[in-house]
Amino acid sequence: MTIVRAAITQTTWTGDKESMLDKHEQFARQAKEQGAEVICFQELFYGPYFGITEDVKYYDYAEPADGPIVQRFAALAKELGMVMVLPIYEEDQPGVYYNTAVVVDSDGTILGKYRKHHIPHLDRFWEKFYFRPGNLGYPVFNTAVGPIGVYICYDRHFPEGWRELGLNGAQIVFNPNATKPGLSARLWEIEQPAAAAANGYFIGAPNRVGLEDNEYGELAVNFYGSSQFVDPQGNIVGGYGSDSEEEVVIRDLDMDMIRDVRNAWQFYRDRRPESYTSIPKP
Repeated sequence: MTIVRAAITQTTWTGDKESMLDKHEQFARQAKEQGAEVICFQELFYGPYFGITEDVKYYDYAEPADGPIVQRFAALAKELGMVMVLPIYEEDQPGVYYNTAVVVDSDGTILGKYRKHHIPHLDRFWEKFYFRPGNLGYPVFNTAVGPIGVYICYDRHFPEGWRELGLNGAQIVFNPNATKPGLSARLWEIEQPAAAAANGYFIGAPNRVGLEDNEYGELAVNFYGSSQFVDPQGNIVGGYGSDSEEEVVIRDLDMDMIRDVRNAWQFYRDRRPESYTSIPKP
């Protein structure tokens, strides 16, 4: 049996970037003390979820994918011997910004990044003001705990990307989120389990939790946490995280399940891509 102990985190905005960075460093240390080998933080982990409004001041939260924040946590990854998935606000060049997750191996090597493809523009999710759509495809990173892919928040509504990650060899896909009550609550219950079962891999989906009214007052939304791990059969592993409290959610993932499930459910063998004529092909 091959077990990977994995961690995802959920918290709310403290009010300043430095305390958020310190808080997430402590999350990583706490997870390591409990034996975690890989950790993924929530979407845009060191700031507020600024899609609530359209305000140019939040552009200042962007920095390069090899900038000071990533370098700090890459050094921490090396110190702890832990794989890290770091969801950041990336500045590619002035005025060109992406919603990005950087993957760092357990020796501190920056393996690469994923840029969120699907960008919503809805009430209090005004993300097109802040992000260009991702343009790096669906990379999978070979880490100390196995092949890891990333999909970010609104991406999860689109099954094509989940499948791309599976075809590219992912065995764990992390899906960092900032998701609030409403129509998404039911989707939160079904989308990750459906994607995990359809593609035969594990999913770790952290979500923000709590009310960021210290930043947005009456406009703030109450993120519902409930961070989750899902196994390749579509089962929630060890229950959901809290729906109201900060938490580091740690679960043991039995990686042998991937081969067992894929051998039993031969979805990759029985795919008929040549018949999916409404989906554009390269």
